[in-house]
Amino acid sequence: MIHSRIFIVLLAFFLFTSCSKSSESQNNDQNTFAKGADISWLPQMEAAGYKFYNDAREEEDCFKILKDHGINSIRLRTFVNPSDHPQSGHCSKDETVEMAVRAKQWGMRVMIDFHYSDSWADPGKQRKPAAWEGHDFPTLLSDLYDYTFDVMTALKIAGITPEWVQIGNEIPGGMIYPEGSTDNWVQLVQLINKGYDAVKTVSPNSKVILHVDQGNNRERFRWWFDAATEHGAKYDVIGMSYYPFWLEGKPDYTLSIDDLSANLKDMATRYGKEVMVVETGGEDTKVQNTYDMLKEVIRRVKAVPDEKGLGVFYWEPQGARSWSRYPLSAWGDDGRPTKALEAFLEN
Repeated sequence: MIHSRIFIVLLAFFLFTSCSKSSESQNNDQNTFAKGADISWLPQMEAAGYKFYNDAREEEDCFKILKDHGINSIRLRTFVNPSDHPQSGHCSKDETVEMAVRAKQWGMRVMIDFHYSDSWADPGKQRKPAAWEGHDFPTLLSDLYDYTFDVMTALKIAGITPEWVQIGNEIPGGMIYPEGSTDNWVQLVQLINKGYDAVKTVSPNSKVILHVDQGNNRERFRWWFDAATEHGAKYDVIGMSYYPFWLEGKPDYTLSIDDLSANLKDMATRYGKEVMVVETGGEDTKVQNTYDMLKEVIRRVKAVPDEKGLGVFYWEPQGARSWSRYPLSAWGDDGRPTKALEAFLEN
């Protein structure tokens, strides 16, 4: 009997210690600055036969190369019913889950980016999925909730708990046009909150991000998040895009980086939210400049008071121009990462 009691006490102590260590490890992981990459093109690149090479010119898994360059988090976009187009298609629920599982296997954290479209959604276009066309607004609310719930559930079944989830991608003008346009904030916020509720129902600890472009533009962000707050939008994190390349009259990052820094701090203070740069990138032909820019963006996000700056994500660093025709990757024609990606190692 005494031996049995001793065994029970030791077992309880072991279980308590193990749970404490697991909880501590999870908390430490969540407190670690996110050095991220959106690599949603990767499955298409691999299927097309694209080969990735490490710094030693050896063929290697892209995940391994990214991890060796400091990347600890992966962002994945999701389209509702995508085509098979290599650049603007794919990213279905099943592909997203498969990629999330791979990221977890490499010990990386996961961000899910809901576009709520069959293809790209961004400031220039927010087309609703074809299957949702003709639906009245109450049905659209159900469409969005059910789709979000379905993807989040599929991730959960696969053992994935996304640390962050975006409700919409670059939505300064809203999403799911025309019903979710900023011309009708009441409806837009209802859509946002349906997405928020679906995420939290499946994964209460996932942080919900609302994402606006032009991270250096404080007036744009104040207008947007003032209106979102006024109408009761639910979210946890303010996400920003920052691409000096696309800024009219300011392609040199040194002309806008101070504005980005000021906006990061203003958003964290004004709304009491955590902030992230969820998309950034620079020209693949100006490697040193992109490297310098990325180092500075990371430094500025880390400098947000009270550790409210959560991380920086490079958009498609592996999306080499030779395959994608995209000019802002961090990959060379030789199939290897450029020096730009080393900025994640040095921070």
